[in-house]
Amino acid sequence: MDPKTHWETIYRTKDVHEVSWFQAEARRSLDLIARICPDRSAPIIDVGAGASVLVDNLLAAGYRDLSVLDLSEAALEISRERLDTDSAKVKWMVGDVLQVDFDQSAYTVWHDRAVFHFLTSASDRQAYVEQVRRAVRPGGYVLVATFAEDGPEYCSGLPVVRYSADGLHSEFGTDFQLVRSEHEDHRTPGGAEQSFLYCLCRRE
Repeated sequence: MDPKTHWETIYRTKDVHEVSWFQAEARRSLDLIARICPDRSAPIIDVGAGASVLVDNLLAAGYRDLSVLDLSEAALEISRERLDTDSAKVKWMVGDVLQVDFDQSAYTVWHDRAVFHFLTSASDRQAYVEQVRRAVRPGGYVLVATFAEDGPEYCSGLPVVRYSADGLHSEFGTDFQLVRSEHEDHRTPGGAEQSFLYCLCRRE
């Protein structure tokens, strides 16, 4: 099954409140973004967002230039319906993060919770980093969350790559300065714990 079909099937057949990556509030992501980006007019993109409530949280915090990208149209439709009239305040983008034609230096903040760890081939990871280099302006920030070294080896039936802070930072290279890393024990709706690593870098 190709990735788009896989994720469309997930979001069309499962309750989003029961998938393992569900968060009632994207608190850690919101706190990190607010810490490094006080400007509420700064352009922010959430890539591979699925039906995440981060966009709700960012709107509630006053951010006004938000883009949300996902491979699954069904996932984005769930978020649009949840936001109701506020959905008009967001730019919704359906596509593969490795292939989207991003504008040069379009974003101050690039956020990714649990996309990068699905990139199991070095060529896909390199393509991802090139997309970040294109889309994030110098001085901007990249916040990526993956499974940590002691996290699960699979998610949604797919293999993942687990990372340490140094290992994740090394994927991006010397033109990205590691600002901070944080660990999170995410409790799934089923009661399991998943070990996540959040890595915040500044593009030089």
